[in-house]
Amino acid sequence: MKKSIIFVGSVQKEFREERTAIRDFVRGDALLRRFFDVFLFEDIPASDRKPDDVYLDEVDRCRVYVGLFGNEYGTPVANGKSATELEFDRATAKKKTRLVFVKGSDDTDRHPRMLALIRKIGSQLVRRRFSGIPDLTAALYAALVEHLEQTGHLRTLPFDASACDGATMDDLSDEKLRWFLGTARRERNYALPGKTPREKALRHLNLIDRGHPTHAAVLLFGEEPQRFLIASEVKCLHFHGTEVRKPIPSYQVFKGTVFDLVDQAVDFVLSKVARSVGTREHSVQAPVEYELPKEAVREAIVNAVAHRDYASNASVQVMLFADRLEVWNPGELPPSLTPELLRGPHASIPRNPLIAEPLFLARYIEKAGTGTLDMIARCREAGLPEPDFEQRAGQWVVTLWRDWLTEQAMSRMDLSDKQKQGIAFVKANGRITNRDYRELTGAIIRTASRDFEDLVSKGILGKVGTTGRSAHYVLALKQDTNRTNRT
Repeated sequence: MKKSIIFVGSVQKEFREERTAIRDFVRGDALLRRFFDVFLFEDIPASDRKPDDVYLDEVDRCRVYVGLFGNEYGTPVANGKSATELEFDRATAKKKTRLVFVKGSDDTDRHPRMLALIRKIGSQLVRRRFSGIPDLTAALYAALVEHLEQTGHLRTLPFDASACDGATMDDLSDEKLRWFLGTARRERNYALPGKTPREKALRHLNLIDRGHPTHAAVLLFGEEPQRFLIASEVKCLHFHGTEVRKPIPSYQVFKGTVFDLVDQAVDFVLSKVARSVGTREHSVQAPVEYELPKEAVREAIVNAVAHRDYASNASVQVMLFADRLEVWNPGELPPSLTPELLRGPHASIPRNPLIAEPLFLARYIEKAGTGTLDMIARCREAGLPEPDFEQRAGQWVVTLWRDWLTEQAMSRMDLSDKQKQGIAFVKANGRITNRDYRELTGAIIRTASRDFEDLVSKGILGKVGTTGRSAHYVLALKQDTNRTNRT
């Protein structure tokens, strides 16, 4: 099937980031990329054609025109109009599907001609306002899905955008919706106030399908979401050892909205790990530090709830072991991402955009592709091994490693003071070389080599590389990626 072209019209300089974000979002989404591709003027190679001819020809070729309008009007190029206005007029004349998004709610700083253009557009179609890239992509996603449905290309809507079978508006909680609106307004300066009528708020969030609440609406604001979506619960298990074995000391199944599930699962984990309470030297409230960084635990759990495959009968599982926390959720990474790519800057490609958007507005997630990077950084700062990200038989698994090398544990291992110094160095830096060890402890080469052999034989460190400058040591647990108790 030939893909439809989306033409993005705007003042390029003002919307450089938004234009790129739209292209990457459409090409990265599993559904949208089946039907659409995006044209950006800045992506075409140099040619001897006039720019005016190029962009107007591309408007003629496109199926969907997406207009981004902000403060700047652009330089007039023909008949006193800017390229942005000419593109919109051409799309109108050619009867293209037009989706228009206006940045910001304050018109004070808009160029007078841009303000006039926005008013002209408002007399022809419904425009949507946005404040940042996350709500722009969420609104665009909903509009493109609606377009596919109306044109007959999409007979079945995506899970989050389709009506929840059997659910009515009365199955939603006004109290939970008001809490969300108040939180979103406080955290992200969301446009709608807390007293906004239910239907208006849901329509603004694209959570209504033909008059019925969508699956996303029920998961976000339902009185009893699991009455309609039983597998949306979160199972939390605590084991004293390092394997899944019965009897299970602590096992709880949490139900509620996605916000409830995240909060309850995070509390479950933090109640089971060690914590230390600081002094009130710098604040009225004493600071609390957990054995596992709270921010990393929360990120792993909220990502599982937000990005899981809700069509699966499996539930999110949070399992705390003596040496690690594992968070399992049904689903797989988008094809454009790999576990290795998650360790560097990468695009945010939510599986359920209409669930991710309210989570973003309530500041549960950032929708910037930074979640895994934040987890890595938090664990490093805490002196813990970096998290593991793995795909296991249709399940996505995030593992946060606990500090199994405590003072008490090391006291039973017959370690020298130099070896303890070396272990502390690895915890702080992730690795250590023979030269690092000698400079840190003052040991000679022979002593350093003997100490490392002892640490490796005791299962504390693992050697990476054989000889030369690339050879180094890391915590052995971090390198053991084939542990049988993980299956």
